[in-house]
Amino acid sequence: MDAATPFPTPPGLRLVGFDGDDTLWRSEDYYRAAQADFERIVANYVDLADVHERLYAIEHANLALFGYGAKGMTLSMIEAAIAITGARITASDLQRIVDLGKTILRHPVDLLPGIREAVAAIAAEHEVVLITKGDLFHQEAKVRESGLADLFRRIEIVSEKDAGTYARVLGEFDLAPSQFAMVGNSLRSDIAPVLALGGWGVHMPYHVTWVHETHAELPDGTAARLRAAATPAELPAAVASLAAAAAASTPGDTRLPSATGAPA
Repeated sequence: MDAATPFPTPPGLRLVGFDGDDTLWRSEDYYRAAQADFERIVANYVDLADVHERLYAIEHANLALFGYGAKGMTLSMIEAAIAITGARITASDLQRIVDLGKTILRHPVDLLPGIREAVAAIAAEHEVVLITKGDLFHQEAKVRESGLADLFRRIEIVSEKDAGTYARVLGEFDLAPSQFAMVGNSLRSDIAPVLALGGWGVHMPYHVTWVHETHAELPDGTAARLRAAATPAELPAAVASLAAAAAASTPGDTRLPSATGAPA
């Protein structure tokens, strides 16, 4: 074989990634509660049926500046409150909104029932990593308080979960996408980018999902590389199913796809 020709990638699953929020522990519930309190505060000034949509529009516009997480949401709530009320909102009510953000940051880490056992079972068969996005301090605190850190070979806290982020992580592990599976509740952040690279996915929906994470189109022809789990107890079997499919697949190129989909 020519020295410039990459060796084929041995088939099989080598690494399994896990999302954090709403996959390992509850999160969106606390954001929903804060948003409901925000809407009650604003309702003292205006009678608007679209407060929810206007807040999301401001949050979405601010993502590139503030990133994900409670701090960005709090700043967006303040901006939205000023805009929606025509700057009539009082300083005391703005303080109430700041306190809503602090409440999110202080919420307890409530693990999904059975998730530790599920991660441990998968870790007994494959190396596992945590790949979560959001505010660094908040995510570090949640990982620490979760008691799950010992199960993961590595913990990645990232600003965005897209194909580029996953490609970087896989490159650092010297793995091809076909050797990686991602477990998470968000099709947009956890599943679609990995499938686009040529990896595998297990989608475990949470009972509520932030609207930003519901916008996703799965790449054509990837259904065979996706499994679904309704509860953490179903995750080990779902990953085992993917591992069997990966082991039976044709050995591929060790090179990661570029942004265009061609090997880099």
